[in-house]
Amino acid sequence: MSLFEIIALVMSLTAVFSYINYKFFKLPITIGVMLLSLVFSLVLILFGSLGFGFEEKAEQLLHQIDFNETLLHGMLSFLLFAGALHVNINDLREQKWVISILATLGVLTSTFLVGTATYYLLNWLGIEIAYIYALLFGALISPTDPIAVLGILKLVGAPKTLETKIAGESLFNDGVGVVIFLVLLGIATGGSEVTPSAIIGLFATEAIGGAFFGLGLGFVGYWMLKTIDNYQVEVLITLGLVTGGYALAEAMHVSAPIAIVVAGLMIGNQGRSLAMSDVTKHRLDNFWELIDEILNAVLFLLIGLEVLILTFSKQYLIAGLIMIPTVLLARWIAVGVPVQIMKKVREFTPYVITIMTWGGLRGGISVALALSLPNVPAREPILAITYCIVVFSIVVQGLTVKRVLKLTEKDNV
Repeated sequence: MSLFEIIALVMSLTAVFSYINYKFFKLPITIGVMLLSLVFSLVLILFGSLGFGFEEKAEQLLHQIDFNETLLHGMLSFLLFAGALHVNINDLREQKWVISILATLGVLTSTFLVGTATYYLLNWLGIEIAYIYALLFGALISPTDPIAVLGILKLVGAPKTLETKIAGESLFNDGVGVVIFLVLLGIATGGSEVTPSAIIGLFATEAIGGAFFGLGLGFVGYWMLKTIDNYQVEVLITLGLVTGGYALAEAMHVSAPIAIVVAGLMIGNQGRSLAMSDVTKHRLDNFWELIDEILNAVLFLLIGLEVLILTFSKQYLIAGLIMIPTVLLARWIAVGVPVQIMKKVREFTPYVITIMTWGGLRGGISVALALSLPNVPAREPILAITYCIVVFSIVVQGLTVKRVLKLTEKDNV
């Protein structure tokens, strides 16, 4: 199939599933589309087992779509920018220490806890895995997915301080998690020097370099927006900033996700208040909100379809079911310990640990990173377990986080 035919099929399926969900199920659009695409995939598998051959054609199509490339080197830049555009930088500044600690030490702690648990669990189940690949799984599943998290935050009505913590952490721990993943992948494949100084140097170059590059990118975009007043051109400037900036950051080997988040925060705050007319603000917000909704729906459709090309066995499913509460426990520890320490010097929303644990959703980024693993024996079990956790996270946690928030509020009255 040609690229246009693939895009046409994906967009058509997304539109049909969005319509069915809105008409009959009334679920949040991303969750509804993912569930319908998952059911669609399972029906194709059933038909395939009956000899109809639909499954094989669908698999061939999906193999033409590189999920890792599509998300990490395409859609992610737009989704991160759209998310960062609406985060208040003053609110973020007030929570900077909480967000910084959770996005760095929290992710590192969770990576170690999940990785260690995975190593012992899989070997106990008879699935041999090297410790470094167990840690790689810990790195790809520990960061909360900003795409999934920000989509749910729009619906739950969390207190402002709590919303800022969750949104800020998800925007930055994504970039940090990718850096940790790349460091561990380099060690696993022998592509990186395994010394503390080399690892710290790579981390600093990627994360800190990405932040400074994002500042420069945001300043250039802000200056261009400030010198004109034409919303069509200003929307084009933001598009160029996202696509060109992300590609340039990757070419410079700095964290492109962190760079785009920082640039998005600058444009969404200084750019919005000092460089845009009311007409431009309105048009720009509408444009990026639409981009966000469309790409989110497409992404979650692809997540549901990915089940067609994954290998599942009884052992993998058991491991996936056991790892769901294990990952949640690691998240609870990684959030809870820093928060308990910081409670001595600052106030937190009641039940903040419970809400941030349950509201820390995993999504497409985890699947994309798992798919980027080299073709080693550990790849298939890691992919299957990652998929189980992501589906549970989006469907169960995504649909119940609002209830958890209401229960904690009611209990606090």
